[in-house]
Amino acid sequence: MPQLYLGLMSGTSIDGVDAALVDFSDSHPRLLDCQTFPFPSSLSDELHQLSAPSENEIELMGRADRAVAEVFAEASLQLLKDNYVRPDQIKAIGSHGQTIRHIPFGEHSFSLQIGDPNTLATLTGIDVIADFRRKDIALGGQGAPLVPAFHKAVFADPTKSRVVINIGGIANITYLPKRDSDDIIGYDTGPGNTLLDAWCKLHTGQNYDEKGQWAAQRSADPELLQLLCGHPYFSAPAPKSTGREQFNLPWLEQNLGSMTRHIDPQVVQATLVMLTTYTIAKQVLQFKDVEQVYICGGGARNEFLVEELESELHECELFTTDELGVEADAVEAMAFAWLAYAHVNNIRGSVASVTGATKGAVLGTFCPGRE
Repeated sequence: MPQLYLGLMSGTSIDGVDAALVDFSDSHPRLLDCQTFPFPSSLSDELHQLSAPSENEIELMGRADRAVAEVFAEASLQLLKDNYVRPDQIKAIGSHGQTIRHIPFGEHSFSLQIGDPNTLATLTGIDVIADFRRKDIALGGQGAPLVPAFHKAVFADPTKSRVVINIGGIANITYLPKRDSDDIIGYDTGPGNTLLDAWCKLHTGQNYDEKGQWAAQRSADPELLQLLCGHPYFSAPAPKSTGREQFNLPWLEQNLGSMTRHIDPQVVQATLVMLTTYTIAKQVLQFKDVEQVYICGGGARNEFLVEELESELHECELFTTDELGVEADAVEAMAFAWLAYAHVNNIRGSVASVTGATKGAVLGTFCPGRE
């Protein structure tokens, strides 16, 4: 008997929502379909605006909260229609929402996602589990990253130590030691695609550098790379998490402004690829017994970035998660389907050693869709 869940994930790139249909009836979850549904450009612009301090934020946030939920609902129903599945056949939707602010440090730290789960539940008629980060934060954690518990459930191997690298807007890694252990380690390494996409859009008009072709034509600038690597986040100890609040165009332009010479925009793009690959590789290489590295997220489709990462991690076997039966683009959406499954089945969805919380917990808030 199928146990079907939907997972919805919209990342820091703010380009749309990934929707995954997952069957949990076997011991190993099975991805049935995953599709990306774009945000309307007007909503995308509003979300970018909300990701940085601006005027009249509360009203803008309140309206965007509902608008994001409507896009999520349309994506959910379309995915079900495409797979000939009825809403009443879905146990629950796991919705990450859209992060608009992530401040995981200081007094009253918080992480804020919008995409009203009540609206989503009402429009789909399906129970929704959402708001996954705040329970972990209440327990003293950073509320991120949340995918390592899912990585352990799906990608761990008792005979080989592995690292899973997720390259979304922000990049994070999960270390999965071969011994069956709860001592998994996971944290954000720094920027993934967020600077690459923003810089590419600014200078080419394209939303991203397809396959890294624009960056691949030039070499990185060593002086700029060293300057960017000086950000204190990179030397901070784990557990740690970050976001666009720290790594954004103003920060990049501030660093470029402190250079004594002009740097060609294409050279900057090549340097940003090296910033992502170098800061990821430096963290992966700390785990001396790692034999296999699996990449997922949008960055797995950037061929130039993957080549550079392969060069930095030449002692490890490098694959995408496609090799383990999960499309690289679908891993995060599938993770939130798993977090919904974990909530319904009273399974801990967070790992204290990853987030810094006092203990792992069942995550999420339940919004009934079937009254």
